[in-house]
This record gives sequence, structure tokens and C-alpha cells, in this order.
Amino acid sequence: MPTPAAELGKLDYFVGTWRLEGEVEPNSISPGGHLIETDQNDWMDGGFFLVVRSEFTISGMNGASGVAYLGYDPNEKLYTYDEFNSMGEAIHSKGFVDGDTWIWSGERKMDTGIVKTQWVVKIRTAVTYDFKFEMSPDGTTWTTVVEGKAIKQP
Repeated sequence: MPTPAAELGKLDYFVGTWRLEGEVEPNSISPGGHLIETDQNDWMDGGFFLVVRSEFTISGMNGASGVAYLGYDPNEKLYTYDEFNSMGEAIHSKGFVDGDTWIWSGERKMDTGIVKTQWVVKIRTAVTYDFKFEMSPDGTTWTTVVEGKAIKQP
């Protein structure tokens, strides 16, 4: 049997139930508003993937959900993130961690073409982190779409 990469141990930080709150700026994929999200994060049997089950609301849009799988690709030496949600999106990103900051990068096809994305997590304490999601047409100039704080629930 294969064994999980040692790098996966860094994802242990995210295990448990987290409440995220933030503000979404109006943009081409959302009317904006207040975001409230609950994530339940547990290791899949075998320890190769952290499973994130999410339920979230954005002002006026209730009942959205998603499931994501976080892993590690030892060939690319990058973390993987694959999300599927109730809005019909399939989101795939690659990430790395530098100290207390995680950055997940990907692309989305939109009406205006391919847009680069990044989800940035800055760990503040053992039970809190700040987050923001940004988009860019060129990977140089970034626009913040959502920004907020996550608190681990007891």
C-alpha cells in the first residue's frame, strides 16, 4: 500500500469545523454581499485527501453547498484543490505554503475569456485565519472578490 506524502501533514491545521465570514464584492460571478460559510473538514480513509464539505450563503443566495478534496502531488511538489459545488462549478487549483501563508492558484473560463484566480489563506492563530479570493485577467493585476476571517469551532 502507498503511504501519504509527509507534506500532507501541513493540512492537519484545517481539520475540524470552521466558520468563515466575509464580504463579497459585486463581480461578474456574484452580486456581492455578506458571506457566511461552514466547512467540515475530515481526512478521507487512507490519509491522502482532506475532504471539505461546505455550506454557504451570500446575501440573497441561500442553500449553496460544495465538496472539495485537498491533496498533494509529489511529482509537481504542489498541493491540489478540487471543488464541485451546487452552482455547477468544478474548480481546480494548485497551491503551495510559505510559512503561515497558503496560496492556491487556478483559472476560470468566463464570458471575457480565461481569468486567473487565487485563494490566499494567512494563518493568524491555531484557530483563526484570514482569507481572500482574487481574480486577474493577466496574473499581474489582482482584484479582491471576497475577503474575511475563519474561526475554528469548538
